[in-house]
Amino acid sequence: MDDLTGHGRSVHGGRPPAHRASAARVYDYLLDGKDNYQDDRDLADRMLRLQPRLAVAARENRAFVGRAVRWLASAGLRQFLDIGCGLPGHDDVHRIAGRQAPGVRVVYVDRDPIVLAHARALLAGGDEVRVAPGDLTRPRELLADLPLLDLDRPVAVVLSSVLHHLADDDRPREVMAELRDALAPGSALLVSHLAADLAGAGARRAAELFTRETGIPLVPRTRAEIAAFFGDFRLVEPGLVATSQWRSTGPVRPPAQVLMYAGVALSGPGQASG
Repeated sequence: MDDLTGHGRSVHGGRPPAHRASAARVYDYLLDGKDNYQDDRDLADRMLRLQPRLAVAARENRAFVGRAVRWLASAGLRQFLDIGCGLPGHDDVHRIAGRQAPGVRVVYVDRDPIVLAHARALLAGGDEVRVAPGDLTRPRELLADLPLLDLDRPVAVVLSSVLHHLADDDRPREVMAELRDALAPGSALLVSHLAADLAGAGARRAAELFTRETGIPLVPRTRAEIAAFFGDFRLVEPGLVATSQWRSTGPVRPPAQVLMYAGVALSGPGQASG
């Protein structure tokens, strides 16, 4: 699951009480999903008029996550923590990783109650998948309450299209430092983020519109600012690049079409390339 900003149905049926677009449902619509309402579609369409490549960016981000999770599982990671997981999709982290390494454990975390309800209904069950509430801006609390995962062993933390939802006032660099410090050697960070130098004026206006309409920040950042989130974790090849350029096996869209940077980094002993 992933989230850029993680036909109307909800787990409990009916319309949500707040008639306001949701980040997870806007992203679902950009991916041609069905778990969205008219408010979400209207906002997404207004954003697309400002930056028509947002839907391409969402698809390329999802493809990057798939490649990165497969690589991490093949590199030996057996625990995954998907923070800001968004609505369940067709090929979520536990399915991708499980095909590479049966027995992988995955915990999905989100703070949106509607996302959690969907995830519990569609993903929970079995011994290797859990869904839990959590807020990335409180990393110590989030990690303290985690089920299933052993934090004394390496964990791959998936932060797909999540950090750009933290405003500067949310102290994203400090949040990431706390998160990194809590992870065992050999752990990994998977990050994708809206890029200020790729997004252009249209995407910046779309981000401002999104923030106004949802009350949720959407903050494009520079490549240097995004790289800082990895701290002393070592970026694996090809480094921090446009989502389409990260170990792609097919045609590669130009960075200006995908609007986002992405990278995977490891802590301590571990494979750094391959």
